[in-house]
Amino acid sequence: MHLPVFEKDQRRIIQELRKSGALSRSSLAARLEISPAALTKLSRSLLSLGVVEEADDSTHAARGRPAVPLRLAPGGGYAVGATAHKGMLDIALVDFAGGTIATHHETIEAIDPRQFARKVRVLTHELVDGHNLLGRRMLGMGVAVPGPALSMDGEQWSVVDALPGWRGAPLHAFLSQELGWPLWLENDANAAALAEFYLGGLMRDFSTVVVLLLGYGIGAGVIVDGRLMRGEYGVAGEVGCLFPIDRPRPSPLDLLSCLRADGCAITSVAEIDYAAPEQRATIETWMDRAAGQLEAVCNTAFAWIDPGAIVLAGPLPGEVLRGLEHRLKRAPLVTTVESRRPPVRVSGLGGSPITLGAALLPIHALAMQG
Repeated sequence: MHLPVFEKDQRRIIQELRKSGALSRSSLAARLEISPAALTKLSRSLLSLGVVEEADDSTHAARGRPAVPLRLAPGGGYAVGATAHKGMLDIALVDFAGGTIATHHETIEAIDPRQFARKVRVLTHELVDGHNLLGRRMLGMGVAVPGPALSMDGEQWSVVDALPGWRGAPLHAFLSQELGWPLWLENDANAAALAEFYLGGLMRDFSTVVVLLLGYGIGAGVIVDGRLMRGEYGVAGEVGCLFPIDRPRPSPLDLLSCLRADGCAITSVAEIDYAAPEQRATIETWMDRAAGQLEAVCNTAFAWIDPGAIVLAGPLPGEVLRGLEHRLKRAPLVTTVESRRPPVRVSGLGGSPITLGAALLPIHALAMQG
C-alpha cells in the first residue's frame, strides 16, 4: 500500500489525537477551532482511510445519545525501525497509534550496510508474518544512524568506526535497494528525541524539547514546535564536539574506560552496575565529573532554545542517569524569567529509545507532510 496523503486539517486532527488521546468530535472542533460541520466531514474521511476509529467508551457518554469519541486506529498502518551499533542489532515494529507490537535484539559481529539490510529484511518479514500483518498498510522503515549526516540529502553519513563500510557510503541507496519500503535515515539522537516526544509523554505537555543521548558518544535531538531541528548542514545537536574524544567526556564508553582503569573486568556498557560494590565508587566519581560537563550543555540549550524539558536518555543504568539528574538539579544552573531553570529529567521509556524512535520516523513524516 502507498502512504496516505493528508490535508492540513486532517494532519491536525491526527496530531491532536496523538497528543491527547480519545476526544469527542465537539472537543476536537473546539481545540482545533474548526466548525463542527467541517470536523464531521474531515473525521469521516479519516475513518474511511482507517487511521481513526470510534472508541465506544461509556465514560464519554453524555445525556441522550452518547458522544462517541475518536481515537487513532492502531491498524491505520505499521512501521519498522532498525539500528545497528557496536555488537548489536535492534528492530522494532510499531502500529499507527505508536504501540509497540514486537522488538528484536541480538548480539552480532561487525556488519556492513548491505549485510545489515539483508538481515533486517529477513527479520522484518518474520516479525510481520508472525503478527499476521502481511497485506496490511506498511508505512515504511526508519533506520537510526550513529553519526551525523555528511550530505544534505541524507545519503551519506559520518558513521562511527565500529561499523565498517558505513561511513561515506550511499546508505539510502544500499538500504532502499534491499528493503524495498519507503525509507527514512536519521541520526540516532534525533530518533531518540522522537521516541521521547511521542512515547515518553512529552508531546502532551511541550512542543519544544531537547533529548541528550548518552550512547556510543554524546548527541542531542532537538524538537522545536513539534519538528526536528536539523540546522543548516544537518548537524544540529552534535554536542559531542564540545568534548574531544581523546579527553574525559560524559559518555558511557568513557565511564566504561574509567571502570576498566580502576580494575573492573568488564567489557561492555551493558555490564555497568551501580549496585556492584567494586564499581560504585568509580561511578560516583565519574557522575560528579560528567554532571559538571553536562551543565554547560543544559545551560546553553536552555538559553538558546527554551525547551519545556531536557531529557537524559541512553543505555546507561537508570541509577546512573538518575544520579546525573540529581547532580544537575543541585548545580548552579542558569535561570531566566520567574527563576526558571533548565528542566532536566530522566527518560521514562527505560532502555535506549533509539530503535523505537526510528520506527516512528515514517509516522512522524506523515504528520509533517506539506
